[in-house]
Amino acid sequence: MSARYLRKVLEQQEQQQQQQEQQEIDDDEEEENHLSGNQSDDSGTRPSINPFDLLNDDDQDGPDQGDDSEVVNEPLEVNSTKEEQSALENKVNVVSSSSQKSKKKKKKRGKEGSLSSADKVEKPLDAILKTLSLEANSSDHQGGPAKAKAANAKDGGKLVKQCILQVDSKYLNAENELRRIFGSKVVKSFEKSHQAGSSRQIRGGRRGILPHRKTILVTPSDHWPRWDGSVSMEFLETRDGYHYFRYVYSLSYGQAQRKFETDKAIHDLNGIASILLHHPYHLDSLITMAEYFKFVGEHQMSADAIAKSLYALECAWDPMFTPLQGNCQLKFSHETNKPLFSALFTHMRNMDRRGCHRSALEVCKLLLSLDSDDPMGAMFCIDYLSLRAEEYAWLEQFSEGYKSDNSLWLFPNFSYSLAVCRFYLEKEESSKDSHMDNTKATSNDLMKQALMLYPSVLKKLVAKVPLKDRVWTEILKHALFRSDEAGIPSLDHLINLYVERNYIIWRLPDLQKLLRDAAKQVIETQETNRSDAKDWACVRKEVFSSEKNEYAHLLVSDFSDSMPTIPPENLQNFMVDPRVREGIQNEIQDANPPGNGHAPRDVANRNALAVLFESLLPWIHYGDGDGVDEDNQPNGVDQGNEE
Repeated sequence: MSARYLRKVLEQQEQQQQQQEQQEIDDDEEEENHLSGNQSDDSGTRPSINPFDLLNDDDQDGPDQGDDSEVVNEPLEVNSTKEEQSALENKVNVVSSSSQKSKKKKKKRGKEGSLSSADKVEKPLDAILKTLSLEANSSDHQGGPAKAKAANAKDGGKLVKQCILQVDSKYLNAENELRRIFGSKVVKSFEKSHQAGSSRQIRGGRRGILPHRKTILVTPSDHWPRWDGSVSMEFLETRDGYHYFRYVYSLSYGQAQRKFETDKAIHDLNGIASILLHHPYHLDSLITMAEYFKFVGEHQMSADAIAKSLYALECAWDPMFTPLQGNCQLKFSHETNKPLFSALFTHMRNMDRRGCHRSALEVCKLLLSLDSDDPMGAMFCIDYLSLRAEEYAWLEQFSEGYKSDNSLWLFPNFSYSLAVCRFYLEKEESSKDSHMDNTKATSNDLMKQALMLYPSVLKKLVAKVPLKDRVWTEILKHALFRSDEAGIPSLDHLINLYVERNYIIWRLPDLQKLLRDAAKQVIETQETNRSDAKDWACVRKEVFSSEKNEYAHLLVSDFSDSMPTIPPENLQNFMVDPRVREGIQNEIQDANPPGNGHAPRDVANRNALAVLFESLLPWIHYGDGDGVDEDNQPNGVDQGNEE
């Protein structure tokens, strides 16, 4: 009887306990929903708890409950009195009540733990990073502060240089910048107006054209031939945090390159054009024809040839080559890398002429990051493009972080451009009513410093802009500004580059006033203290100490907005007579074996330059070919039908 009665009592206690637990769970859910903003809780899916397990848990947790457990586990006598039964009930009640209390305590602890974990999850990422940085710094200080500081300074300088030259790919597309400037509707209407007159392009277009690879530097046109894979890239080494690469030519491309060198030696444009008929992505030929198109006034064809060369160069990139991150190097000293520098520089100038200054700035950063020696003179364009793109804050950051010794201001272009940059930043700060940074020099101070360091710039600017006010005549009469030559070959050449590239920004009245006021103050200072001019002259000679022109490879015409032209009759001198070219026909055959693609029979006897002009037009169609022969090798023009 006592065993049955005990089982019955335990069942009743189990039911009561389950009801109480369910009530507590419901209460907890309401409280958690109130605290966490009615967030969902998965407590409803919890399995039911066995009360006997709770008894065992309480035995382990509670040190005072050993006697109770012994009572439950003791063997019971069959004949028990009512007093023993009532005592047993009281003991069971004590056990159940203690287990409920411990359960409540555990739930409270669980709630606190969940809240604390939620707080940890919601902790801001910046605070975590700050904590990590503090811990890292503390460990560094413990390991040796001087050594860690030197290593961090060295690595930090490299990282700053890489980060500051990172290219934003969304600004590389000039068409996107035109849409931002003029609006999408204007650009679309312009494109439709140019496509309306070329309905022949649709009717006579090439058949079976496969989509081109997507590239970031340029957008390939539909009528371009497929990439033939004749150029690739190989990885050389990793040194000082930079990955070094170079381009590699295939065997057929090398034969075409030798043919190009032969035609270039005799100034045969017709022969160079014939190379493009067989090898439409021969880089040097494309760049040469782009120069020819520019001289004859065909600027769109010139830009198209440059874009085609950039498309080929990007298709050859190695998977490890990530130039937009600023951590890859293509040394100009490798002959195969030179076409990329020439094409990027010309592409940058083309976008600048179109008014896409931000896109041109991104290309300039890419050009500067590929070779720290700056063979194309991107350093003498980047300040102008930053000012035209209104990237004033970036220009100041670049001047401070690109070189560890902060010496960029010693170049004449940066000396003047930083003053202009500070002038516009001051205007922005005054318009926003923000507190000006008193630690930096004012635009007036920077302009006076530039005039003292390079006074010969002023006379060249007055003549080039031109500045015709009488006050400029009076300023130029002073001894400091009387000469337009510094007497140092390298410096005079850089000043010529600056004036030719940046003169147009000095046509703004605000900048003319800044220059005029600073020049007057410099003259007043010279009247009282003439030693300053001698000190600045010593600085010039110290910076440009060489007696040779170290920048002679940079042509002033390459930095000019003027477009030189040559009369067509003068270009006939570069069209070699076919009889002269008979001596190099064997070279042509070697460069173009039958399997590598050959010109169609219906254009073989025509002038190659004329055929090249036609092949650049998307509506010109030669036969039924699609630009790919039976061996899937793309050709410069479409194959004719074989009879």
